[in-house]
Amino acid sequence: MTTRFLLCYDGGMATMMGSERETKKTRVVVAMSGGVDSSTAAMLLVEAGYDVVGLMIRMWSEPTPDGRPNRCCSPQSVDDARRVARLLGIPFYLVDYEDEFKAAVVDYFVAEYARGRTPNPCLECNRQIRFGLLLQRAFDLGAEYLATGHYARIVVDGERYRLLKGVDTRKDQSYVLHVLGQEQLAHVLFPLGELTKPEVRDLARAHGLPVAEKAESQDICFLSGTDYRPFIEARASSGLEPGPIFDEVGRLVGEHAGLARYTVGQRHGLGLATGMPVYVTAIDARRNALIVGPAESLLRREVTVSNVNYISGTLPEGAFSCQVRLRYRAREAQALVTPLPERRALITFAEAQKPVSPGQAAVFYQGDEVIGGGLIE
Repeated sequence: MTTRFLLCYDGGMATMMGSERETKKTRVVVAMSGGVDSSTAAMLLVEAGYDVVGLMIRMWSEPTPDGRPNRCCSPQSVDDARRVARLLGIPFYLVDYEDEFKAAVVDYFVAEYARGRTPNPCLECNRQIRFGLLLQRAFDLGAEYLATGHYARIVVDGERYRLLKGVDTRKDQSYVLHVLGQEQLAHVLFPLGELTKPEVRDLARAHGLPVAEKAESQDICFLSGTDYRPFIEARASSGLEPGPIFDEVGRLVGEHAGLARYTVGQRHGLGLATGMPVYVTAIDARRNALIVGPAESLLRREVTVSNVNYISGTLPEGAFSCQVRLRYRAREAQALVTPLPERRALITFAEAQKPVSPGQAAVFYQGDEVIGGGLIE
């Protein structure tokens, strides 16, 4: 097995260790955002001797209340990426995918909330934009690889490509990369996978990158603020109609303000005086109803997922044991995954889990390796 991209620093010089396919003049397109991660990834590739091209996507984003562009694809971010490219001596291009991003990611985000689900927009962005359209653009530019600043690793095991967690457990982004398959992993590099975030910043400082101290955003990139609800309310055509709130035995206990404003596991903002803490335990879009109950009602031993992707590209022959992560930063839990027809699977946990939110991804791990994952039904 060979790690796809690994740099060893010795006396300030970088040497590349990788498969024999990676030669000095191989062209790599780097997805640049103007942040420290993608900028450092580009720097590492230049030092490793690749023919590097910087590419930044202009994506759709919500304007701020005062009319200025928000943090996603702002003029400042474009300028930062261009400055880094100039410093590294590489070409830099800005490509416009605003319409494609809005259709594939933003409209999907709104539609899922209107259905009473809790989507992760990064999944669709990775599936359709970053490792779909952008990877194809890289090929169009004569590149063999697309590189990003994700904290994850790719290991080449014969003719098979394995996706592993990043070394930095705090920054590991393998969860949102479970949508990738063999065809994509064969042409992707993650230069930061063996590094920690502090090491990345140290490298950026040592090489004089102007974004070395730049803060990173933890919020949804296309929102102008931190609360998604006003965004949904302004754009959803459904899911905003008031409706009943029932307890678990079917008694009417209140009225909600629209399913799109709630998520499973939510406690606050229900407007109920029950004399005890209650949580949203289910969202019934068919009846336009919320179901509420005590905290223990959130526990689930079994979860069904759809749109399942297996990294290997082959369907497992039977049930397999693994660890499952139900949210981006959640702890993994031991489980048995049973493949089902039509790209579905049944997850049976060793211990009941909460909360389980439809629309989020359940990702399967065996140790550090990502086996696959799907969307919670």
